Order: sequence, then C-alpha cells, then structure tokens
Amino acid sequence: MADVKTVMFESDGTIPNNPVLPVLVYQGAFEEHPQEIEDAFNRNGWTGSWTGDVFDYHHYHTNTHEAVGVVSGSADLQLGGKQGETYRVKAGDVVVLPAGTGHKKLQNSDDFQVCGAYPEGRSPNLKTGNPAEHNEDLQEIRSAKQPAPSSDPVFGEDGLTVLLYFFINL
Repeated sequence: MADVKTVMFESDGTIPNNPVLPVLVYQGAFEEHPQEIEDAFNRNGWTGSWTGDVFDYHHYHTNTHEAVGVVSGSADLQLGGKQGETYRVKAGDVVVLPAGTGHKKLQNSDDFQVCGAYPEGRSPNLKTGNPAEHNEDLQEIRSAKQPAPSSDPVFGEDGLTVLLYFFINL
C-alpha cells in the first residue's frame, strides 16, 4: 500500500503551479512491481504514456495534468519551481502533477527511468516559466480546459485524485 503525501505550491512569478490542486506523491505504490506502472496508468485512463527521463530544467504543462512513475533507479526531483521542494523518488513511486506544477530533475542514478501519462491521453504543452506568459498560463490552468480525470492513475475510480476533484468542485 502506498503512502500518499499531498503538497501545495504557490506561484513564484514564473512557475504558476496549480492554485487549487495539490501534488500527490505515492511513495511505494508499485514498490514490489515497478514494471506494472504503465499498465496501471493505461488501465485507469491515464494514457498517451511514454518512458524515458525527466527534463533537467524547470517546466510545466498548462493544458493537462501528468502522472510520472519511477520504473527503475532513483532521482531527486524539484517540484514547485525554484522556490519548491526536492523529493527523492525511487522505483515504484508515482507523482501526480496537476496542470501548472513545475518539475525538474536535479540528479539521478544511472538506471533512472520513468513512465509518464496524461488523463485520457491528452497531449501536453511545454512551458518553461516565461514571466510574460505567467498570467495567461494561470488563466489556462484555472479554466475548464483541464477537466477532472475520471480515475486516479494508481487506484482507479476510488483513488485520491478523483476524491480531490469531487470536493473541490462541490
């Protein structure tokens, strides 16, 4: 069973982060079988999956949420932009990044590999924190362009992602 942590990040003037939804860090969600992450994402409606690495510069997506699962190795990820926090992730961990959440890889083991996916296979844009785009980015993040995922990437219809959206939209 995963230990799920939630954390909110505020805008730093360049990285907007999500003003409403927290980042979810599922520690050990797939600790026994990290190779099953991609299948779980896809089964739970988080598709458009890919495997590879995390960019080593601050970036975010305004038009979709993202789930990132560590398939092998470990890394330090900085979440929330330059003023954010560093998280050590390892094989079996999953991080759900709401639209607008800054993320960057700081360092990693040689065998580090992740699988990423998006609700209903949405195609992410790539933003790097241009201050001139900040207000427009925040507007897009707050808009209905990011409908609630129909299921949690780890736990499906009964997962925390779905519950958070339900309570926020009451």
